Amino acid sequence: MNIIRSLALAAIAASLLFAAPHAFAQGREMNIGDQPGYIPEDEEIAPEFKRTAVFFRTTEAPGTIVISTSERFLYLVQGNGRALRYGIGVGREGFQWQGLQKISRKQEWPDWTPPPEMIARQPYLPRFMAGGPGNPMGARALYLGATVYRIHGTNQPQTIGSAVSSGCFRLVNADVTDLFDRVPVGTKVIIRQRPEI
Repeated sequence: MNIIRSLALAAIAASLLFAAPHAFAQGREMNIGDQPGYIPEDEEIAPEFKRTAVFFRTTEAPGTIVISTSERFLYLVQGNGRALRYGIGVGREGFQWQGLQKISRKQEWPDWTPPPEMIARQPYLPRFMAGGPGNPMGARALYLGATVYRIHGTNQPQTIGSAVSSGCFRLVNADVTDLFDRVPVGTKVIIRQRPEI
C-alpha cells in the first residue's frame, strides 16, 4: 500500500513540475528572483494575458496609459470606449504602489543597474548589466517620472500575470516593443491598485 501511495505522490509531483509555467503565475505572487543572463526560448504566455483590443470605459484621453495592478493589465486608451490591453507582471507584496506619472524617457535594450535597495535584498545581482536579450529589463523601457520604476520588457515571460517585481511593470518583449512604438515621452500614466467602481 505504501508503494502505491508513493507512486501516486510521485506522479502528482511530476505533473506539478512539468505544468505550464503560467499555471502558477496567474494572479499569484511568485517567489523567484531576477535571472540576469537568462534568455527564454519563446515568449508564450497564457491566452488571457495576450495583447488584445477591448472595450474600456474611461474619461481619460486617448494615448493615456492606465495600469491596473490588481487585474495585471496595462491599458492604452484608444478612445471611443476602446483600449489596447497588455498582460503585465507587477510588484510583489510590499512593492505595489499607485499614483500619477508621465513617461520621462524611453530606451531600447536598456542597461540595468540594480538600485542599492535591490542589491541589499539580492546580493548576488550584478552591479551593472549591458542591454541585450539576457537582460532582465528586456527589449524596451519606459521610465516613470523621476522614480526608479519603469514599464519594461522581461527575460522571464512566465512571470506575466504574477506579482514578482520590485515595483516595475513588465511585459513580454513583443508587447513592450509595441507599446514603446505607440507612446511618446510625456505620456500620462495612471497606476491603480484596485479597479474603479
